Amino acid sequence: MQKTYYQCVTAGKLAKTSMITAFAMLLLGASASAAQANESSYTKIDFDKCITLSADSMGARLVCPGFGGYGVFFKEDDLRQSVQFGHVNQGEVFESFGAFNRINETVEWRVNVSGVPIATILRWFLENPDPESGISTPQYLGQVLVISRVGQPGDARACVVGYVDALGNKDANVLAREVADNIAAGFACGAEAPAFYGYRTELASEPARSIP
Repeated sequence: MQKTYYQCVTAGKLAKTSMITAFAMLLLGASASAAQANESSYTKIDFDKCITLSADSMGARLVCPGFGGYGVFFKEDDLRQSVQFGHVNQGEVFESFGAFNRINETVEWRVNVSGVPIATILRWFLENPDPESGISTPQYLGQVLVISRVGQPGDARACVVGYVDALGNKDANVLAREVADNIAAGFACGAEAPAFYGYRTELASEPARSIP
């Protein structure tokens, strides 16, 4: 049986495209009541406080403190990272980007009126290569806000539900919260594919997903 996060812890290019996805239109028509009810809480990913589950020459698997009893399950493989949140099964789920990447340390948790975190928002830095040299440079650094569903006790579905290009949208954080509040809870991990919301620049690398 796969262990949940709780069990582990207790055991020890700058051109914009003008396309807006159909899902973004859905958001605009969605009820605002959920968004008004939810609030944000912030935590830091402190790798010094994480538990190493496994490690090799290509990367590592860690479990880190998060919000309350909801943890952060971190993976790195070949200079690409993947993160799940909450009570999750430690399977081979790996959701990242094609380009080499790294995550920001601040996690925004969207918390409902009952104090339960339903979604997270995390900024990713995408180290796109210069098309001429093939080397990653600051000029081609992309930034994407990744919105994820938080796994719950008895419901360990935890996955990415959407993306917002932080360089292509003036109010990227506001849009990301709308996605979190209106999409995350009902998102079918494994059956649905996450989409980009709002404007997307060429620096927003293609996502890479592996969900058995």
